[in-house]
Amino acid sequence: MASIANLTVKDDGSFEGTLATLMVTAPIAIIPNGRKVKDSEPDYRVISRKNGYELGAGWVKTSQAGAEYISVSLSAPELGQIFCNIANAPGDDPSKKVLIWNPPS
Repeated sequence: MASIANLTVKDDGSFEGTLATLMVTAPIAIIPNGRKVKDSEPDYRVISRKNGYELGAGWVKTSQAGAEYISVSLSAPELGQIFCNIANAPGDDPSKKVLIWNPPS
C-alpha cells in the first residue's frame, strides 16, 4: 500500500495536504460536499488548491468490520483514474491522515 498524500484534518471536517507521486506534486483539499442531495452523489469533493480544479470525489463507506472510512476516486490527465482511501497516518495524532493508493488487481 502506497501513501500518495499527507493530510491534515481541519475543524470544518475537510482535509488539506499535498498529493505526491513520482510525476505530480500538488496541494489538495478534500472538502465536504454541501450540495449533496442524492445518495449517489459524493460526500466529498477533491479540489486542487493551486487552481481550484476538481480532481475527484470521496464517499463515506462502511467496512465489513463496521468501521467508517472515506473512499476516494481521483482523475486527471497526469494521473489517469486512481482509487484510494483516507487512513490514519502513522503515529498517534488524530489530525494527521494519509491517502492510500489502491492499485488495480
